[in-house]
Amino acid sequence: MPGGGAVPVTGTSDVNRVEAPVTVRAYLIVAFAAFGGIFFGYDTGWMGGVLNMDYFIKQYTGYDYPDVWNPDATADQIKTYRNEFFSVPSWQQSLTTSILSAGTFFGAIIAGDLADFIGRRMTIILGCVIFSVGGILETASTGLNVMVAGRLIAGFGVGFISAIVILYMSEIAPRKVRGAVVAGYQFCITIGILLANCVVYGTQNRRDTGSYRIPIAVQFLWAIILAVGLALLPESPRYWVKKGKLDKAAHALGRVRGQPLDSEYIQDELAEIIANHEYEMSVVPQTSYLGSWMSCFEGKITNPASNKRRTILGICMQMMQQLTGINFIFYFGPVFFQQLGSISNPFLISLVTTLVNVLSTPASFVMVEKIGRRRILIFGAAGMVIMQFIVGAIGATAGKNTADHPANPNATRAMIAFICLNISVFATTWGPAAWIVIGEIFPLTIRSRGVGLSTASNWFWNCIIGVITPYLVADRADSARLGSNVFFMWGGLCCISFFFAYFLVPETKGLTLEQVDKMLEESTPRTSRKWKPHSTFASEMHLGEKHIEIPVGTDNVAAKTATTV
Repeated sequence: MPGGGAVPVTGTSDVNRVEAPVTVRAYLIVAFAAFGGIFFGYDTGWMGGVLNMDYFIKQYTGYDYPDVWNPDATADQIKTYRNEFFSVPSWQQSLTTSILSAGTFFGAIIAGDLADFIGRRMTIILGCVIFSVGGILETASTGLNVMVAGRLIAGFGVGFISAIVILYMSEIAPRKVRGAVVAGYQFCITIGILLANCVVYGTQNRRDTGSYRIPIAVQFLWAIILAVGLALLPESPRYWVKKGKLDKAAHALGRVRGQPLDSEYIQDELAEIIANHEYEMSVVPQTSYLGSWMSCFEGKITNPASNKRRTILGICMQMMQQLTGINFIFYFGPVFFQQLGSISNPFLISLVTTLVNVLSTPASFVMVEKIGRRRILIFGAAGMVIMQFIVGAIGATAGKNTADHPANPNATRAMIAFICLNISVFATTWGPAAWIVIGEIFPLTIRSRGVGLSTASNWFWNCIIGVITPYLVADRADSARLGSNVFFMWGGLCCISFFFAYFLVPETKGLTLEQVDKMLEESTPRTSRKWKPHSTFASEMHLGEKHIEIPVGTDNVAAKTATTV
């Protein structure tokens, strides 16, 4: 081409040269992409607090504030008034909480499809726009109908973002730190929850619409920052390979890795991505649009490398993460802590649990790379079983709060302590690892749809929890009134998560996405930790014989050196 030339892409047989060195640029790009987790976290965090705000309850129920209803009422009378009258009905709590998850369920599925047509980056930006439309309706709402419509539309946007940010990060992150940087997404989720709780805590006592509109309106800031930032970042190189635009793939990879296009590192990594895609296409050819979706369920479920097994693994992984019960605490924490009897400020306790979540998550940055994904999932499930059964046992004995058996304040403190320990275990294990695994297990041919289906599963079960939880724990005639006994249910579900991780989850740390494909073909989940890469797709597919060349301009050619960290 004028002013430039062409670089041949032949590949290498050296398994240690299938990825360019890690540069500061690569860290910064994936770190910013992780910012999308704030959407997920903030939207998870503000609803529970708003549902317990006096002004919001008055607006939705029409009843007077307790101090207006009876200025001389005793503590017991106020408690009875709040339980029977001055609280948002269970069905409205379910609807306003779960409708967002319903929107994200469909949004994640649509995004998985859309990301293969318009790209990972543009799908995330579109999600920010849709989210903002929903946010406008939520902020403007003064009643149930507009709030529900806003939550549903915002859910579509969050579904786009939560699914494709994981996909984008997994495809551009260097293998040696991919687990850590994707764990950064979970860290951003926890920061989002913390920020939501802080804002809610600051506005809870306002007796005007600002009490709930301010926490909702803050969300627009995250949409603007993410959309503008993504517009400046490169597209995923693997997306361009899938589209057959190898010149754009080379340019994107050069930007992500901070290397010139004629660098041997770029040539070898791009060659491996191209060869892996050709191999996957030969195994499961793409046919019609419907056929491309059906490809997600090709093969035998007993084969760890089959698309069907990988898709079911991703879907069940996200289901298990939600069934740990973690969002019960973040969605309905203030409501639950109010029931414990000896808690004077449930908002403050909810803020403490959120802070524990934030401070615990950074430990996972090291754990996922040193201990591995599979091990921390197994140990994490076991740890949560112990913590949740202890909370349930205390709540059924000394911590039980009834008219004839007031809760022991020390027992209540112990319950909160073990709830915090449970959150800490989740934050360092299942919180980040479930997202990391779904970003790594799918081949390029179905990766966007596989991640979309997996993320949709997360939001589906998130929705189920939002629907049923008020009916499980609320102290009302139309509820099961399980109270702290609900932790026996969460603990039992964590037992299932333990066996799921032990028998079905492979170890993927330290491997490129292409090497993960090979590992799944040649090992089982229980032997995957011992597997080592021994060949490259570029050599097996004889890529050097196909004479693939990438056109480059002179401004893209530089010395074959880079500052690495």
